[in-house]
Amino acid sequence: MGENYFGITDPGRQRTNNEDSFIAKTIFNGEFILACVIDGVGGYEGGEVAAQLTRDEVIGTLDKISGNVIDQMISAFDNANERIIREKKNSASNEKMACVVTLAIVDIEKNKFYFAHVGDTRLYLYRDGSLIKVTKDHSSVGFLEDSGRLSEEAAMSHPKRNEVNKVLGYEKEIALAKDFIDTGESPFLPGDIILLCSDGLTDMITAGKIVSLLSSGKDLRTKGQLLINAANEAGGRDNITVAMVYNDKSPVKHEVTKPRAARKESNTDANGQTKIVNIDNTPGNLVTKKDTGEKNNGWKVLSYCLVILIILWSVFKIFKKIAENKAVIPASIIKQRNKQEFNLLDSINASSNGIVKLAAGQALIISDTVLLKKDSLHIVGNGSSFTRDSAYGGPAFVLASNCKYILLDSLTIENFNVGVLVLNKGLHLKNVQFKNCKVPLQFQQQLLQDTLVSGRQAETVFYYTDSVRR
Repeated sequence: MGENYFGITDPGRQRTNNEDSFIAKTIFNGEFILACVIDGVGGYEGGEVAAQLTRDEVIGTLDKISGNVIDQMISAFDNANERIIREKKNSASNEKMACVVTLAIVDIEKNKFYFAHVGDTRLYLYRDGSLIKVTKDHSSVGFLEDSGRLSEEAAMSHPKRNEVNKVLGYEKEIALAKDFIDTGESPFLPGDIILLCSDGLTDMITAGKIVSLLSSGKDLRTKGQLLINAANEAGGRDNITVAMVYNDKSPVKHEVTKPRAARKESNTDANGQTKIVNIDNTPGNLVTKKDTGEKNNGWKVLSYCLVILIILWSVFKIFKKIAENKAVIPASIIKQRNKQEFNLLDSINASSNGIVKLAAGQALIISDTVLLKKDSLHIVGNGSSFTRDSAYGGPAFVLASNCKYILLDSLTIENFNVGVLVLNKGLHLKNVQFKNCKVPLQFQQQLLQDTLVSGRQAETVFYYTDSVRR
């Protein structure tokens, strides 16, 4: 298998058969990586049959990617579900067989992965020493754990831990149930690892133990074997399966320009008097010890006064700017943006004609708010997408109160809690798609405090021009 993806399964220490299965392979001429973990249920042979049928249908359906990736993943689940139901009718001994499954398709080139999920197999994202549980268990115990009502340790030992309320093979037409299959997509940055696993792993070892093993400087094959060994050493009560994908691209590093410090170095002249020279050996003013008395003290006092004046002036400018905007802009965490974000902000700030054109089909990862403060601006996306970094929880765009005409044109905004936060009526949209945004568009009104207000709140300040959605 490739160095950046790996899968392994083990029967565990208390079972002789293995009802788990997995997929870890490239598809569509190597452009995508397919990773999948399947846990069969329904008897000694039935679970194995259901897992194998699902594996075959997933590979067959997703061998070629065309159109919407998530729609194809849903089709793969639908096909597997129907296949299991057909086989159950032909085999009385396997009439209770079913399976749970977690599936991921990784696009390394675009730093993104897609997922689909049914049951209590899991998908984790490992990034910078932290483990994020992406999927939610379709079980009562899993719900209690995810909602914080049960600790991880209590959930691991709960007697109903393995009772699930969603499987493939029981519902005849799962496509009609919109919420039956959990789906989504997420940024997958250089250095990230996604881990798909069966409950044979997570019932045996904690998330903290998983982090310690993934943090080891080993290759994926070794990491996988270490996870299997840890689950077996903890008891190995069930089959254990893991599949992993690693984004092996080099992280983008931005060089920070450091100010040239005039570090000083003591030296002596021919008369034995101390002089000061710059560390880069450029000529400096000779200063003798005799000159470093009251004159230097005076310069120190003057320097301190200048520093205080600069700080006060900076504070004054900040408060003046806030007063001019007359809006409360959500504070952002100061962080290092990626190169694409820097380029976007530079283009916006440098725009003289109020038009910013993006290269066609860009996939921009947004790690902090893009604050728009110009009177008028036209951002031409050319089919580009703005996707939320999983560590960021704010809006994609914020329009300041002084914006009079902001046009977002031909772009997609994905996975944000708030897509666009608007502080006035200056926003215009053209061919904009919001995907998986909890609140695509949010208007924030500003009212003066300690004053009497009369009036009526309008239902909306935005309207559709698309006749289909009017």
